[in-house]
Amino acid sequence: MSRKQCSSDIKNSPHRGRGSSFWMHDSELLFNELDLKVGDVFLDVGCGTGDYSIHAAEKVGETGLVYATDIKRELIDGLTNKAEEAGLKNVRAIVNDICEQLPFEDRSIDLCLISTVLHSLDLEATGEKIFSEIGRVLKYEGRLFIIECKKEDTQFGPPLSMRISPDEIEGYVCTSGFEKIGLVNLGYNYMIEFVLKEDKS
Repeated sequence: MSRKQCSSDIKNSPHRGRGSSFWMHDSELLFNELDLKVGDVFLDVGCGTGDYSIHAAEKVGETGLVYATDIKRELIDGLTNKAEEAGLKNVRAIVNDICEQLPFEDRSIDLCLISTVLHSLDLEATGEKIFSEIGRVLKYEGRLFIIECKKEDTQFGPPLSMRISPDEIEGYVCTSGFEKIGLVNLGYNYMIEFVLKEDKS
């Protein structure tokens, strides 16, 4: 099976927008690794139902900000409603295609999360654009966390042919000024951490 493209193909993909990977692993372990601070600006790319965004909004507090993007309007509307019901005023949910320009200023984000999204994309065609854009909006020494399904055959989740190994992700990400600094076992999934290094050449 070939990997999915952006825009209309993602909208129709059976692997996008159905639930969240948030409940598949230990959220306390995950957020300990993210190490969000009060006042941080957090970006959740391909936020889906927004579980990570809601949890992050509580961590960064009233002085922080959470941006959440997804290509599906109904998911963005749902997250906006969920944040309002929780009394969270620091969540900004925005419809955006991960393969297009991000609607944020340069060096405005402290931490970016992309959870179980990349396996649905053709990273050969789109990876450079995606990670250069994330590199643009992240502050120097800002961190990028990517959660993906382990490259193992299981009875659920995407087929093996769509799964991406940590080494494969590192190959795409590190061409855009990032350096890998960690890898965490989340059970069915893994989380790989990068930091954006300032180009001093």
